[in-house]
Amino acid sequence: MNLNSNACFRAVRARDSRFDGRFYVGITSTRVYCRPICTARPANRSNMRFYSNAAAAEGAGFRPCLRCRPERAPGLAPVDAVSRLVAAAMAGIEEHALSSARVGDLAASLGISDRHLRRVTETELGVSPIELAQTQRLLLAKRLLRDTSLTQTDIAFASGFGSVRRFNALFKSRYGLSPRAVRGKGIDADTLSVQLEFRPPLAWRHLLAYLRLRAIPGVEMADASHYRRTVSIGEAKGWIAVSMHDDRALNLELSPSLTPVIGAVIARVKHLFDLGAAPDSVSKVLRQDQILAATVRRLPGLRVAGAFDGFELAVRTVLGQQVSIKGASTIAGRWAQAFGEVIATPFPELNRLSPTARRTAGVAAEEIVALGMVGARARCIGALAHAVAERRIVLSFAANVEDQIEHLMRLPGIGHWTANYIAMRALHWPDAFPTGDLVLMRAAQSTQKQLQLRSENWRPWRAYAAHYLWQSLGAVT
Repeated sequence: MNLNSNACFRAVRARDSRFDGRFYVGITSTRVYCRPICTARPANRSNMRFYSNAAAAEGAGFRPCLRCRPERAPGLAPVDAVSRLVAAAMAGIEEHALSSARVGDLAASLGISDRHLRRVTETELGVSPIELAQTQRLLLAKRLLRDTSLTQTDIAFASGFGSVRRFNALFKSRYGLSPRAVRGKGIDADTLSVQLEFRPPLAWRHLLAYLRLRAIPGVEMADASHYRRTVSIGEAKGWIAVSMHDDRALNLELSPSLTPVIGAVIARVKHLFDLGAAPDSVSKVLRQDQILAATVRRLPGLRVAGAFDGFELAVRTVLGQQVSIKGASTIAGRWAQAFGEVIATPFPELNRLSPTARRTAGVAAEEIVALGMVGARARCIGALAHAVAERRIVLSFAANVEDQIEHLMRLPGIGHWTANYIAMRALHWPDAFPTGDLVLMRAAQSTQKQLQLRSENWRPWRAYAAHYLWQSLGAVT
């Protein structure tokens, strides 16, 4: 990725938070790399080198700053990468979908060869997929060392290392310090929590309200300050709670049982709350539209809620077809109670794990109909479950958007609106746009054809435009 060095230098001197996570600056005199917002005294311009990602900085021999902590920088938004493919690859790596033996698996999920995956990441990011994954594991380990009381053994395996010896050796060789030397001080041993930073502003109250209306009873809940839910990733099962830490970070609390998959949990929470968003870029484009401008100014930092579990979100979307939000949530709760695994949590309201695609695929259509939905919708959910279980459909941020929309629309009962809403949230694609939405047409004072033409001016942020249009009418779509 080409960076304008003069623009990067100006951002560093201004400590401009809009560029946090979009590039890193290596300081040749100290061999440390920092975020643009680092509070350390700025180095001389001649000593600065700029990199589009942490792996490239580390590949050039720089180690992460202990003051600004690059591992906590907001991630890239999907459109910040040079190509959609690179964005999807980076998302897959962040979710720990990649190890040294599984480059081919990630490439296959993106519909390309592992050779092509290596070629595009090396061309556009300057590093290989393996180098990206290795940096991701080291930065996650550094975050856990500083922010939690987990043992070094737990941290090594939670970060994706095959052995403690390998973790210790690589950490010391890359960073010039032992893991013990960067250990955080004064961490409460009874809690497991980390802070997830974002680019302000963030319309937290509206985001919580949006999730609260759509929460699946038994699986998730939200109130005025917290979002909580049950979690099942692989063999690990537990719960999480998310709240506002300060005006630049959320606090994520996890049950200790989720320690082995903490990296995947962090990645999913980032997607759920759209923490990689660039509010300044979104508002700059949308404020130019006369109809959108007032709502954009009224609600700075509005996010597009993602999905913690893609299949769960897709089922909830299908259930919401032609029924009220409350009605869809009620039926979704019945689905969870009927087919979800029982789990104990500190919150009495949370007692079920979200039913998996494999479990739902094994349920007869009549059993789904008995929950209170029409037969056509029950058959749609069955077909969706089979497609996801058989990996004909991949509902993940690290997936090819166009392919997944096409596959979704081949299923009975899923049309353009449903497929694009799923893409907007489960695939976390900021340009997804359900053109035929009646509320959008009313808000934009346009016919469907006029709205389609008008939306071209909102690219690549059409998902945000949709949310602002819904908000302009007080709609809760």
